[in-house]
Parts: sequence; C-alpha cells; structure tokens
Amino acid sequence: MFDASLKDREMSFKSAPGTTMFLHWLVGMVYVFYFASFILLLREVLRPGVLWFLRNLNDPDFNPVQEMIHLPIYRHLRRFILSVVVFGSIVLLMLWLPIRLIKVLMPTFLPYNVMLYSDAPVSELSLELLLLQVVLPALLEQGHTRQWLKGLVRAWTVSAGYLLDLHSYLLGEQEDNDANQPANNNNNNNPPHAPHNNNNPAPPVGEGLHAAHQAILQQGGPVGFQPYHRPLRFPFRIVLLIIFMCITLLLASLVCLTLPVFTGRWLMSFWTGSSKIHELYTAACGLYVCWLSVRGVTVLLAWMPQGRIVIMHKVQEWTLMILKTLVVALLVAGVIPLLLGLLFELVIVAPLRVPLDQTPLFYPWQDWALGVLHAKIIAAITLMGPQWWLKAVIEQVYANGIRNIDLHFIIRKLAAPVISVLLLSLCVPYVIAAGVVPAVGVTPEMEILMQRRIYPFLLMVVSLIGILSFQIRQFKRLYEHIKNDKYLVGQRLVNYERKSSRANSIPTSNPIAE
Repeated sequence: MFDASLKDREMSFKSAPGTTMFLHWLVGMVYVFYFASFILLLREVLRPGVLWFLRNLNDPDFNPVQEMIHLPIYRHLRRFILSVVVFGSIVLLMLWLPIRLIKVLMPTFLPYNVMLYSDAPVSELSLELLLLQVVLPALLEQGHTRQWLKGLVRAWTVSAGYLLDLHSYLLGEQEDNDANQPANNNNNNNPPHAPHNNNNPAPPVGEGLHAAHQAILQQGGPVGFQPYHRPLRFPFRIVLLIIFMCITLLLASLVCLTLPVFTGRWLMSFWTGSSKIHELYTAACGLYVCWLSVRGVTVLLAWMPQGRIVIMHKVQEWTLMILKTLVVALLVAGVIPLLLGLLFELVIVAPLRVPLDQTPLFYPWQDWALGVLHAKIIAAITLMGPQWWLKAVIEQVYANGIRNIDLHFIIRKLAAPVISVLLLSLCVPYVIAAGVVPAVGVTPEMEILMQRRIYPFLLMVVSLIGILSFQIRQFKRLYEHIKNDKYLVGQRLVNYERKSSRANSIPTSNPIAE
C-alpha cells in the first residue's frame, strides 16, 4: 500500500521507536474502535443470539475488570488468541487481499503518497490537524451516515436471508409479526367469543422502572435469545452465508480503498496539476464528494413523489439557502480564521522564530489553517465559559441551523464585530510602527525593532490590563464580602417604599381630595 519493505519499517523503528510504536498503537485502537462500533450496529439489525460468540459491550452484566481479576490465565489466553484470529482474519480479508487485487487490476494506482514531511510552504502538520479536527469530525458526526450504513446492512441481511432461506435465523420473526399485525387488529374487532392469540403475554406489573433501566443500558441492541426456524441443510447454508459475507466485505473494501482516493486525485489534479499530494487529503476530498453525491441523490428520491412543482420550489429554497451558507462560510470560515491566523503569526510565531536581521515570510494558506484550529478552540472555550454576548450569539446561530439560517443576524451580531476587532488588532499596531514611529525621527534599527516587537508588546499590555481589572473586581468582591460578614445584620428591608410608587400616589390622591 505504501511501497515500504520490512527494512524500511526496521529503519523507521530504529530512528524513532517511540513515534513508530505510538502510530501503530493508534492505528490499532482506531481499528478496534470502529470494529466494535460496527458490531453494535449489527446488534441493532440482527436477531438477538446471532452474534453469540461476541461479547455485548452494552450488556449490564459485562464487567471486564472483574472478569480480568476472577478468570484464570488460560481463559484470558484463549480469548486473546480468539481476538487475534478474528482481527487478523479481517485484516487479511479487507486489506491484504484487496491490495493484491488492486495491484493486479490497476498497477498504477498504488502506492499511496504519505510523505511525513516536505519542503512545501504549506505545513503538513497544520493541514493534518485541520483534517483530523475539523473535516473528518464534521463528516462522521452526520447522523445520515450511520442511518445509511444501517440501511445497507439491513438490506444485505434481508437479501441474504431470502436467498439462503435464513431470514428467520438472521432477523427473527419480528417482521412476520409486524406483517400480521393488521390481521390481528382485525381479529380484535370480532365478538368476544372469537379466539385470541396468547403467544405474547402481558408484561408483569411493577417492572416499568426496571424495564426502562434495562432499555437505557441496552441501547446497542437487545440482550438475550430469540427462537428461529431452522431450515434444511442448515450448516451448509451457514457456510454459504459466511462466503457471501466475505465476498461482500472484499468488494466493500475495494470500493473504500479506491473510489474516494481516485475521486480526490481527479478533483485535486485541476488545482495542483501533476504534483503529488498527501493521500490523506485526496481521500478526505473524495469522501466528502461521495457523501454529498449520495446525500443529493437521497434528497431527490425523497422529493420525487411530491411532483415537479414541489421539486422546483424545493430547489429554489435550497439554492437560496446554499448561497446564504456560502456567504456565511466565506466570512466565518474564511475571513475570520485568516485574520486570526495572521494575528497569531505576528504575535507569537514570527517573534519567536525569525531574528531581527531576517525578513519573515507569511503564507496565507498556512495562516488560514492555523486560524481554523484557533477559531475552533476559542469557540469551544466561549461556549464553556460564562454567559456573555458572543456565547449567546453562537448558541443562537447553532440553534437556528442551516435550514433557518439568518444571514442578517450572523453578519450584524457575529461576523462584523469579530472582523472589526481583528482588523483593529492588525492595523492599529502597524499604523503606530510604520506611520507614527518614523515621524518621530528614530533610527532604522529602532523602526525595525518596533515593527517586529509591537504586536507582542501590545498583547502583553492588554493582558496586563485584563489581569489588573480582574484582580480589582476580585478585591472589590472580597471587600464587600468581608464588610457584609462583619457589619450586615440582616438582608431583609423594613419600612421601604420606592420613590416611584410614592410619586405616583401623590397625583392620584389630589382628584379624590378635591
């Protein structure tokens, strides 16, 4: 996949053993996490009891720490060997075999370009942080992705169940009962002497709280066993089911390894030409395009039964909403991060990295990437902090969402104030250093020193003023607290009458007196 041999891996481990071990551990943890998440998704679809050989993580009786203490060592060794066999087999099936097929079918597609460092002006670290902290979480947090995956798994299970006559084994009799529910409702309308179905007894009285507690603990799927119909040649059908599952996993892995990367390479070739790009970015770009395409197709299919007029009306609404979203994204995700990253570069990075006898170089793309990360951190700190105007505005924008986006409110309350503050923070020090200081008549060395050190100096002054104002408020609060504890007898007002009510009572009494 990466055109690396065992000698390359050995040299990488010798040069940086800690980093190599951490990267392999991280990849393994991500693999185990998504495998467990997929198993939880399968438990929501399959009949309880199908995955009997895998422990249910949502089982309230499952306590791994207690089992680790009480079970003997050979039991742990047996489970470890079983886990290695299961995970290793899936790795061979979904990585090793698809890569061999890709090399045979598309010899020029591999290897992936995963350069760890380069001489390009754009920092790889900043782009990787941007991708891992902003792009991929925004894609994985979409609820539609999980619903689509669950729908695909259910469609595959239903198809395999009907083809191999294992529908009862895979899904149970729930669908049959749901299909027969209208007939049962019609039977309930019969006279009282009609026979009733007593296969489903009523739940015992007094277990409502216990049932609710179990439902909370068993969110990943019900725990237990449901009976099923056992067809003829059942072991042979199970073997065919396993073969069908392996072929499906192989094809799915082939699609996931090729389609996003191929799409991302084709799209980025219009921008970068023939230069090589980190495959992490091409895969993310292709994954986003594929997700948007599938989302658009599903939306169109949902609109098709409503007619052409409704579809045109929806297209107009979505076009207007997309234009508003693009304007907001240009301001909030484009201009503000760029200004924030440039300010961070002038205040922190340039004074620390560039000496006075050299000229600093600024790259807008890198500043924007760093600004996106800083904007995300500032927004998170703002939402966790005390209540003030920026927090209220962000919460209001988040509550409105994309469908009810208010462009005027966002520009007037969020974008314009933040951009104004950032522009003032960038322009005022520059005007002082490049306009006021030369007019005084200082030496060129002092001019350069002022231009390079005025941003951190003003930051230090603003921080000092903020700390002093905070300490003054704290001392005032402490003084009021000590004074109240020492001299305040009670906090209830007696014989108190507001002046406004007294003034209002005088003119109303004059007409009565007259």
